[in-house]
Amino acid sequence: MKLILPQHYVFFFFFLYSFSFGAIFPRIGDMQIQMGIGEGALGLALTGLPLGVQIALFFADKILKVLRFKLAMCIGVPMLGISLIVASFSVEPLSFFLALLVGGMAVGIVEVAVNLEADRVEYKIGKKIMNRSHSFWSLGFFTAGLFGALFSQNEITPTFHFIGSFFIASLLVFYFSSRYKRAGSRPNSNHKTSIFVVPNKGVLALVVFTLSAMLIEGAGIDWSVIFMRDIFGTPAFLNGTALFLGALAQFTVRYFADSIVERYGVEAVARASIVTMFIGLVMICFTNKPHMALLGFALMGGGTAVLFPLAVSAAAQKSDRSAATNVASLAQLSFVVFLLGPPLLGFIAENYGIRASFAICLPLLFLSWIFVFSLRQKV
Repeated sequence: MKLILPQHYVFFFFFLYSFSFGAIFPRIGDMQIQMGIGEGALGLALTGLPLGVQIALFFADKILKVLRFKLAMCIGVPMLGISLIVASFSVEPLSFFLALLVGGMAVGIVEVAVNLEADRVEYKIGKKIMNRSHSFWSLGFFTAGLFGALFSQNEITPTFHFIGSFFIASLLVFYFSSRYKRAGSRPNSNHKTSIFVVPNKGVLALVVFTLSAMLIEGAGIDWSVIFMRDIFGTPAFLNGTALFLGALAQFTVRYFADSIVERYGVEAVARASIVTMFIGLVMICFTNKPHMALLGFALMGGGTAVLFPLAVSAAAQKSDRSAATNVASLAQLSFVVFLLGPPLLGFIAENYGIRASFAICLPLLFLSWIFVFSLRQKV
């Protein structure tokens, strides 16, 4: 009997990718102070990350056919870690942007790779693992947020923090990759690829469905620490708590989501998630108490937990094109909101207050509610 099953390796890869990726976010406030810039300039600099992701997604399908899963992980995760180390030396926004651009390219390749591998293993073992896989992504983010909050509180520089994360994540990725046997592909009918993956009607509907979760999750990741600092003037550790509470709630929901989805169905779970996000956002926008804001961030994290994983599963299972093509198409357009999100939210925060940058997310929840139908097998 195997002690480590194929899905366990996938969980480890999701965790390590997220642990490496998540190191930057609890230190964004420290980097803002180091560069001496406002929220608007910070938001523009942060676009390097999603822009890099978007560039990589144009080529992800072809790159992964050449590299395959294990090599993509062994190149992508260290490349991401090195880019964050370089970013930690930034004293002005342009160099920060360029370092994040390179890191975003690594994220784009790894993001598609781990989601495709989860889908392949799901098909191989005949059991849903997509949401649980994403729960380990959230656990990695929670762990990175906790370490980041502790390091920031103890005035450990981002550079030393990122170097430690780089070595831990890279060495463990090499270790697990050397022992993992890649799953076979799903038997889809069409495997043609192109640099730009043109979305079909079904994928476009999934994109609209995921917009709220992508923007709200991005707002929490980029701005929760700064929100707590600017609104309440709380200590560095408590500021970081906003980030890792959201990630912890996201992990908890995702870990149990597969069984919940099997019991209640994708549409019911999606609608409950949208309502939870709405409650969390309202609390963040209107509360004047730090503990209520932290609860709002936790609800927001739990609410965003399953929408994108459900959309990824729906896209991968469409038989009109290859799973890689549909997942890349969904990711390309969904990540556009990450590209537009940081400068938009930064501009709003600098000119109208950081609460307003969260309130702007509320209308997208109504779109997600309307487009829940896109999760059905036939759209």
